[in-house]
Amino acid sequence: MNRLFLDANVLFTAAHNPDGKASLIISLGIKGAWQVYTSGFAVEEARRNISAKYPSSEKKFNELISEITIVSETPDAPYPPELNEKDRPVFQAAHACRASHLITGDIAHFGAFTNKPEETAGIIILTASLFLSSL
Repeated sequence: MNRLFLDANVLFTAAHNPDGKASLIISLGIKGAWQVYTSGFAVEEARRNISAKYPSSEKKFNELISEITIVSETPDAPYPPELNEKDRPVFQAAHACRASHLITGDIAHFGAFTNKPEETAGIIILTASLFLSSL
C-alpha cells in the first residue's frame, strides 16, 4: 500500500479548496486507498498560512488533520544534499515514516527531485496532480 507524506502546501490547499486534488488525495486516503502522513512541522506551517490567508477554513483544516497520521521529524534521517535547508525536515519526516511518495506543491524546492526516487532514497516526489495522473 502506498504511504503518502503530505507537505504543508498540500494540507493548506486541501483545507481552503475542498473540491481540489489535494483534498481528493486526503479523502481517498481516509477511505483506505493509501495511508496519509504529515509532520508537526508541516502542520504548523500550513496552520499559520490558513490562519493568515483563509481563517474561515480553519475548521476544515482541523478536521483534515485529525484524520492524518502525524509523524515526528527525524534530524538524523538522510536527505538529498541539494535540498533547500528549510525543506529538509519535511523530507526527513517523509523518510522516517517510510513514505513511498512525498506529495508537494513546492516546485521551487522539490521540483528538481520530481519522480527521481534514485536521488531521494526511494521516495517518489510528485505534485498532487502528477500523483493522481499516475494511478
